[in-house]
Formats: sequence, structure tokens, C-alpha cells
Amino acid sequence: QVQLAESGGGLVQSGGSLRLSCAASGSTFSLYDMAWYRQAPGKERAFVSGIRWTTGNIRYGYSSKDRFTLSRDVAETTLFLQMNSLQPEDTATYYCKAETEYCDNSWGHGSMVTISS
Repeated sequence: QVQLAESGGGLVQSGGSLRLSCAASGSTFSLYDMAWYRQAPGKERAFVSGIRWTTGNIRYGYSSKDRFTLSRDVAETTLFLQMNSLQPEDTATYYCKAETEYCDNSWGHGSMVTISS
């Protein structure tokens, strides 16, 4: 099983930037995919961005493709999400998700991101 530890959330003003990190540990040899999701208060959890760990192919959700950049450190098995031009509607808890080749899914505990107007 893969364990995930997120960091980097916080409070920033509208137009600011934040960088989220998600460090994976445990059975990282079986990683197949990693992704970021977010859940705003009163809303369902939504896909933000993800990477096929085996190939490096990156994909973005509609709301993030112009302002967010996904990257990774393979040696450290860490996923990053650089978020720029943040807006109040980006306020949410951001979750990291890992999927293994055995179709096991793991979720982090979440990192709060609050954007003030």
C-alpha cells in the first residue's frame, strides 16, 4: 500500500500562488498514477490534475489547465502542484491520490487552500 503526505496549503490573497507537495511512501514501486483532487465546501470532490507515473503523461482538469502546473520528482516519489493566479473559487481542500498497478487507491489527508478576495 502507498501512504501519502501532503503539504504546502495555506492562506493567500487573490492572484497569489501556492505549491502543494505530495510525498509517497510504502509500496511506491507499484505506482501507476498520481493525481490531485479538490473539494470545496458543500461540493463534490473534483479532479484537478494527474500524471501517469509509468509514462509521465500529464492531464489537467478544465479549471486548472491554464493556471496550474503539475510536476514530479521521481527519485523522491513526490508530486507537486504549482498553482498561480489563484482565485477565491480555488478555495478547497486539496487531496493527493495514488493508484497502484494492482488498482489499489490511496488518499492523503488533504491540504487546505484558502484564497481571500
